[in-house]
Amino acid sequence: MPGHGKKYIAAAKAVGEGFKKPDEAISAAKKVAYAKFDETVELHILTTADPRHADQQLREVATLPHGTGKKVRVMVFAEGDGARSARDSGADYVIDEATTKRIEEGWSDFEVAIATPDMMGKIGRLGRFLGRKGLMPNPRTGTVVQAQDLPRAIADAKKGRVELKMDKTAIIHAPIGKLSFEERALLENLTSIISTINRAKPAGIKGAFMKSATLTTTMGPGIKLDLPALQTLQVE
Repeated sequence: MPGHGKKYIAAAKAVGEGFKKPDEAISAAKKVAYAKFDETVELHILTTADPRHADQQLREVATLPHGTGKKVRVMVFAEGDGARSARDSGADYVIDEATTKRIEEGWSDFEVAIATPDMMGKIGRLGRFLGRKGLMPNPRTGTVVQAQDLPRAIADAKKGRVELKMDKTAIIHAPIGKLSFEERALLENLTSIISTINRAKPAGIKGAFMKSATLTTTMGPGIKLDLPALQTLQVE
Protein backbone atom coordinates (compact mmCIF):
# COMPACT_ATOMS: atom_id res chain seq x y z
CA MET A 1 0.00 0.00 0.00
CA PRO A 2 2.39 2.75 -1.18
CA GLY A 3 1.83 6.21 0.27
CA HIS A 4 0.25 5.01 3.52
CA GLY A 5 1.80 5.20 6.96
CA LYS A 6 2.52 2.28 9.30
CA LYS A 7 -0.63 2.84 11.38
CA TYR A 8 -2.86 2.80 8.31
CA ILE A 9 -1.18 -0.34 6.95
CA ALA A 10 -1.56 -2.06 10.32
CA ALA A 11 -5.25 -1.08 10.46
CA ALA A 12 -5.85 -2.35 6.92
CA LYS A 13 -4.17 -5.64 7.76
CA ALA A 14 -6.32 -6.03 10.86
CA VAL A 15 -9.49 -5.35 8.88
CA GLY A 16 -8.61 -7.86 6.18
CA GLU A 17 -9.85 -8.21 2.61
CA GLY A 18 -13.09 -10.09 3.27
CA PHE A 19 -16.63 -8.76 3.22
CA LYS A 20 -18.27 -7.88 6.53
CA LYS A 21 -21.85 -7.50 7.63
CA PRO A 22 -22.79 -3.93 8.63
CA ASP A 23 -22.50 -4.48 12.39
CA GLU A 24 -19.17 -6.30 11.95
CA ALA A 25 -17.80 -3.49 9.78
CA ILE A 26 -18.76 -0.83 12.33
CA SER A 27 -17.15 -2.83 15.10
CA ALA A 28 -13.98 -3.30 13.05
CA ALA A 29 -13.78 0.41 12.21
CA LYS A 30 -13.89 1.32 15.89
CA LYS A 31 -11.32 -1.31 16.86
CA VAL A 32 -8.65 -0.28 14.34
CA ALA A 33 -9.06 3.50 14.69
CA TYR A 34 -5.80 5.26 15.46
CA ALA A 35 -6.42 8.98 14.82
CA LYS A 36 -6.27 11.38 17.74
CA PHE A 37 -9.55 13.09 16.83
CA ASP A 38 -13.16 11.98 16.55
CA GLU A 39 -13.26 10.68 12.98
CA THR A 40 -16.33 10.70 10.77
CA VAL A 41 -17.64 7.28 9.76
CA GLU A 42 -18.51 7.28 6.07
CA LEU A 43 -20.47 5.08 3.68
CA HIS A 44 -19.52 4.90 0.00
CA ILE A 45 -21.81 3.05 -2.42
CA LEU A 46 -20.92 2.36 -6.04
CA THR A 47 -24.16 2.17 -8.01
CA THR A 48 -25.02 0.70 -11.40
CA ALA A 49 -26.50 4.01 -12.54
CA ASP A 50 -25.38 6.23 -15.38
CA PRO A 51 -25.63 9.77 -13.92
CA ARG A 52 -25.84 11.22 -17.43
CA HIS A 53 -29.45 10.00 -17.60
CA ALA A 54 -32.01 11.94 -15.57
CA ASP A 55 -34.08 8.82 -14.80
CA GLN A 56 -31.05 7.13 -13.22
CA GLN A 57 -30.11 9.94 -10.84
CA LEU A 58 -30.79 9.86 -7.14
CA ARG A 59 -31.30 12.83 -4.86
CA GLU A 60 -32.92 12.23 -1.50
CA VAL A 61 -32.53 13.22 2.13
CA ALA A 62 -32.15 10.75 4.99
CA THR A 63 -32.78 11.75 8.59
CA LEU A 64 -30.24 10.22 10.97
CA PRO A 65 -31.91 9.25 14.27
CA HIS A 66 -28.68 9.92 16.17
CA GLY A 67 -27.52 12.91 14.16
CA THR A 68 -24.23 13.46 12.37
CA GLY A 69 -22.24 14.55 15.39
CA LYS A 70 -22.17 18.13 14.20
CA LYS A 71 -24.23 21.06 15.46
CA VAL A 72 -26.77 22.05 12.83
CA ARG A 73 -27.79 25.71 12.62
CA VAL A 74 -31.10 26.34 10.87
CA MET A 75 -32.20 29.41 8.93
CA VAL A 76 -35.93 29.78 8.28
CA PHE A 77 -37.51 31.93 5.60
CA ALA A 78 -41.03 32.63 6.87
CA GLU A 79 -43.23 35.52 7.89
CA GLY A 80 -46.06 36.11 10.36
CA ASP A 81 -47.25 33.02 12.22
CA GLY A 82 -44.66 30.89 10.41
CA ALA A 83 -41.82 33.08 11.67
CA ARG A 84 -43.16 32.95 15.22
CA SER A 85 -43.54 29.18 14.99
CA ALA A 86 -39.97 28.86 13.69
CA ARG A 87 -38.56 30.86 16.61
CA ASP A 88 -40.59 28.83 19.10
CA SER A 89 -39.37 25.60 17.47
CA GLY A 90 -35.69 26.39 17.90
CA ALA A 91 -34.68 27.95 14.58
CA ASP A 92 -31.30 29.66 14.94
CA TYR A 93 -32.20 32.42 12.50
CA VAL A 94 -35.42 33.73 10.97
CA ILE A 95 -35.11 35.95 7.93
CA ASP A 96 -35.48 39.72 8.23
CA GLU A 97 -34.10 42.68 6.30
CA ALA A 98 -30.85 42.78 8.28
CA THR A 99 -30.23 39.05 7.77
CA THR A 100 -31.06 39.35 4.07
CA LYS A 101 -28.40 42.04 3.72
CA ARG A 102 -25.86 39.89 5.58
CA ILE A 103 -26.50 36.96 3.20
CA GLU A 104 -26.03 39.26 0.20
CA GLU A 105 -22.69 40.30 1.71
CA GLY A 106 -21.56 36.67 1.88
CA TRP A 107 -22.66 35.53 5.36
CA SER A 108 -23.86 31.93 5.59
CA ASP A 109 -23.20 30.64 9.11
CA PHE A 110 -25.93 27.99 8.95
CA GLU A 111 -26.11 24.44 7.62
CA VAL A 112 -29.78 24.16 6.60
CA ALA A 113 -32.22 26.68 5.13
CA ILE A 114 -35.96 26.01 5.31
CA ALA A 115 -38.67 28.11 3.65
CA THR A 116 -42.43 28.25 3.37
CA PRO A 117 -43.72 28.15 -0.24
CA ASP A 118 -44.91 31.78 -0.18
CA MET A 119 -41.35 32.93 0.55
CA MET A 120 -39.69 31.28 -2.45
CA GLY A 121 -40.43 34.17 -4.78
CA LYS A 122 -39.22 36.69 -2.24
CA ILE A 123 -35.88 34.96 -1.65
CA GLY A 124 -35.21 34.43 -5.35
CA ARG A 125 -32.70 37.26 -5.31
CA LEU A 126 -30.69 35.29 -2.74
CA GLY A 127 -30.47 32.25 -5.02
CA ARG A 128 -27.04 33.11 -6.36
CA PHE A 129 -25.71 33.42 -2.81
CA LEU A 130 -27.43 30.36 -1.35
CA GLY A 131 -27.33 28.13 -4.43
CA ARG A 132 -23.56 28.00 -4.82
CA LYS A 133 -23.27 26.90 -1.19
CA GLY A 134 -26.01 24.27 -1.48
CA LEU A 135 -28.28 26.17 0.90
CA MET A 136 -31.21 27.09 -1.36
CA PRO A 137 -34.47 25.58 -0.02
CA ASN A 138 -35.81 22.86 -2.30
CA PRO A 139 -39.04 20.83 -2.12
CA ARG A 140 -37.13 17.71 -3.23
CA THR A 141 -34.96 17.84 -0.13
CA GLY A 142 -37.80 18.59 2.26
CA THR A 143 -36.71 22.16 2.94
CA VAL A 144 -39.77 23.87 1.47
CA VAL A 145 -42.70 23.15 3.78
CA GLN A 146 -46.01 24.62 4.83
CA ALA A 147 -45.95 26.88 7.89
CA GLN A 148 -47.66 24.25 10.06
CA ASP A 149 -44.90 21.78 9.20
CA LEU A 150 -42.03 24.04 10.26
CA PRO A 151 -41.66 22.54 13.76
CA ARG A 152 -41.19 19.05 12.30
CA ALA A 153 -38.82 20.25 9.56
CA ILE A 154 -36.70 22.17 12.07
CA ALA A 155 -36.59 19.19 14.45
CA ASP A 156 -35.52 16.89 11.59
CA ALA A 157 -32.82 19.33 10.50
CA LYS A 158 -31.50 19.67 14.04
CA LYS A 159 -31.46 15.90 14.45
CA GLY A 160 -29.27 15.48 11.40
CA ARG A 161 -30.14 15.28 7.72
CA VAL A 162 -27.88 13.80 5.07
CA GLU A 163 -28.38 14.63 1.41
CA LEU A 164 -27.91 11.56 -0.75
CA LYS A 165 -26.84 12.06 -4.35
CA MET A 166 -24.48 10.46 -6.82
CA ASP A 167 -21.26 12.03 -8.00
CA LYS A 168 -20.14 11.91 -11.64
CA THR A 169 -18.78 8.39 -11.15
CA ALA A 170 -22.13 7.06 -9.85
CA ILE A 171 -20.94 6.82 -6.24
CA ILE A 172 -23.03 7.92 -3.25
CA HIS A 173 -20.98 9.29 -0.34
CA ALA A 174 -22.65 9.75 3.04
CA PRO A 175 -21.52 10.28 6.65
CA ILE A 176 -23.25 8.04 9.19
CA GLY A 177 -21.92 9.66 12.36
CA LYS A 178 -18.80 9.98 14.48
CA LEU A 179 -16.49 7.20 15.64
CA SER A 180 -17.35 8.10 19.25
CA PHE A 181 -20.98 7.07 18.67
CA GLU A 182 -22.11 3.76 20.13
CA GLU A 183 -22.11 0.93 17.61
CA ARG A 184 -25.89 0.66 17.87
CA ALA A 185 -26.29 4.36 17.01
CA LEU A 186 -24.04 4.06 13.96
CA LEU A 187 -25.95 0.99 12.79
CA GLU A 188 -29.30 2.77 13.17
CA ASN A 189 -28.02 5.78 11.24
CA LEU A 190 -26.72 3.45 8.52
CA THR A 191 -30.09 1.70 8.43
CA SER A 192 -31.87 5.01 7.85
CA ILE A 193 -29.62 5.79 4.89
CA ILE A 194 -30.00 2.36 3.30
CA SER A 195 -33.77 2.42 3.79
CA THR A 196 -33.94 5.79 2.07
CA ILE A 197 -31.80 4.62 -0.87
CA ASN A 198 -33.84 1.44 -1.29
CA ARG A 199 -37.05 3.47 -1.29
CA ALA A 200 -35.71 6.05 -3.73
CA LYS A 201 -34.21 3.68 -6.31
CA PRO A 202 -34.32 5.58 -9.64
CA ALA A 203 -37.03 4.52 -12.06
CA GLY A 204 -34.45 4.08 -14.82
CA ILE A 205 -32.65 1.29 -12.96
CA LYS A 206 -34.24 -2.04 -13.84
CA GLY A 207 -31.87 -4.42 -12.04
CA ALA A 208 -29.75 -4.11 -8.93
CA PHE A 209 -28.94 -0.53 -7.94
CA MET A 210 -26.05 -1.09 -5.53
CA LYS A 211 -22.92 -2.60 -7.07
CA SER A 212 -20.58 -2.47 -4.04
CA ALA A 213 -20.30 -0.66 -0.72
CA THR A 214 -17.49 0.34 1.60
CA LEU A 215 -17.42 1.65 5.15
CA THR A 216 -14.51 3.83 6.19
CA THR A 217 -13.44 6.52 8.63
CA THR A 218 -11.66 9.80 7.95
CA MET A 219 -8.21 8.28 8.39
CA GLY A 220 -8.95 4.56 8.30
CA PRO A 221 -8.91 1.89 5.58
CA GLY A 222 -11.96 0.91 3.56
CA ILE A 223 -13.98 -2.01 4.91
CA LYS A 224 -15.87 -3.99 2.27
CA LEU A 225 -19.53 -4.46 3.14
CA ASP A 226 -21.51 -7.63 2.50
CA LEU A 227 -24.01 -6.21 -0.01
CA PRO A 228 -26.89 -8.68 0.58
CA ALA A 229 -26.69 -8.04 4.34
CA LEU A 230 -26.49 -4.29 3.80
CA GLN A 231 -29.54 -4.23 1.55
CA THR A 232 -31.70 -5.96 4.15
CA LEU A 233 -31.36 -3.03 6.57
CA GLN A 234 -34.79 -1.50 7.00
CA VAL A 235 -36.25 1.06 9.38
CA GLU A 236 -39.10 -0.59 11.26
